[in-house]
Amino acid sequence: MNNIAEQLSAAYHNIAENCRQLQRDPQSVQLIAVSKTKPASAITAAYQAGQRQFGENYPQELLSKAEQLTALPDLEWHFIGPLQSNKTRLVAEHASWVHSIDRLKIAERLATQRPQAMGPLQVLLQINISNEASKAGVSAAELPALAAAIANLPQLQLRGLMAIPAPGDSERAFAAMQQLSKNLQQQHPGATELSMGMSDDWPLALQYGATMIRLGTAIFGARTYERNE
Repeated sequence: MNNIAEQLSAAYHNIAENCRQLQRDPQSVQLIAVSKTKPASAITAAYQAGQRQFGENYPQELLSKAEQLTALPDLEWHFIGPLQSNKTRLVAEHASWVHSIDRLKIAERLATQRPQAMGPLQVLLQINISNEASKAGVSAAELPALAAAIANLPQLQLRGLMAIPAPGDSERAFAAMQQLSKNLQQQHPGATELSMGMSDDWPLALQYGATMIRLGTAIFGARTYERNE
C-alpha cells in the first residue's frame, strides 16, 4: 500500500503546483479520493497518509466501508454516484456529502432520513452539462427551481454543483459550469463548491474554478467493475 501514499503525495503536490500557476490558494481545492470498488485496506492506507475525504458510488459499498472503518476518526464520506429512492437512507445515515442530487424526490427523502444528531447533509446538484441521454443530472434550465426547492429543505445544506462532462467536451463544459456556479451563488451565497475534474482532466477543471476534484485511478490505480448495486 506504500504506492497509495506516494500517489496521494504526488497528487497534492501537482494540485498545489497547478494552483500556484493559476494564482489560486491550494487550500481552496479539496481532493476527494474516489475509493469505489477498492477495499477498506486501501482507504486505511490513504487515511494513514493524511487523506480524510473519500468518494463512493454505491450505497451498499459505502455502508460496508463505513462500518469497517468506524475506528478511523474524521473520515468524511462523499457519495458521488446515482442514487435510487430505496437506497437514500443508507446515504443519509452515513455520508457527509452527496454530489449527485438531480431530483427533488431524492432530496426530500434524504432530508427526512438524515439523523438530527449528524447535522445537515451537505449537497451538490448534478448538472447534465453535456446533455447526454445516458447521464444523470438536471439541465441548466431546471437548476434554479431545483436549487430553490432544496434550499428550503431541513437537514440539507445546498453547497454547490457537480458535473461529469462527456469525453471531448471538458473545456466547454467546465466553462459553462463556472458560469452556472456564479449564477447560483447570486441566489444562494453559500453554494460555493464546484465539484468537477477527474484523473484525466482535473488541471483543466482547476482553470475553471473547480473547488473539489475527484481522483480515483490516480490514487488507487485501475478499478475492477464487478458490482451491481
